[in-house]
Amino acid sequence: MVRGSDTRTARRVAANREAILDAAEELLVEGGVDAITVDAVAERADVALQTVYNRVGRRPEVLVAVAERAVEDNRRYMDAAFAVEGTPLDRFTAVVAAYVRFAQERPHHFEVLSNPPNEPGALQPIAAKIDEQMATLAELVAAGIADGSFTSSIDPADAAVALWAMMDGALSLRWRADRNVTDPQRLHDIIATAQSLVVNGLRSR
Repeated sequence: MVRGSDTRTARRVAANREAILDAAEELLVEGGVDAITVDAVAERADVALQTVYNRVGRRPEVLVAVAERAVEDNRRYMDAAFAVEGTPLDRFTAVVAAYVRFAQERPHHFEVLSNPPNEPGALQPIAAKIDEQMATLAELVAAGIADGSFTSSIDPADAAVALWAMMDGALSLRWRADRNVTDPQRLHDIIATAQSLVVNGLRSR
């Protein structure tokens, strides 16, 4: 039988871990992945360094935990979009819009997914998330080909990856050092153009 004190301790440990990860995410928002160090996280969370080690781990484990949060955050956006009812074209348009909204509303989570920390534990869940969404997107493209709304000249799996890469590239202009686009209106116009090209490029002629 679990004692009340054990339950309270477990809750405190879980809350402590969440507070540490909240602090890591705050640092991510303020300074990007490079700002996340164990010392900085401990200071921001107002806990001892050893507490970070005990509740999460060293820097690689902290980065993995932040990446896992980004994956779950993205999944909430995309699962809702994939569940939209309507024609394949309606649903595809909703999926593209949701990905853009995720990038705009959660830019630092988007950056973590687009440019993940070089930690095996972070790369694996992100790769799995991308594979899962590419498979679902390919099914959606195949449905559009089947009902005649999408061109039959494309392979659904190849189209899914190409479309994701196109949108990812356009959305990444916000933070790429070599192509940084700081003007919000211009970035908005570029992303809108990419959305139009992606959606219209699938239509059957």
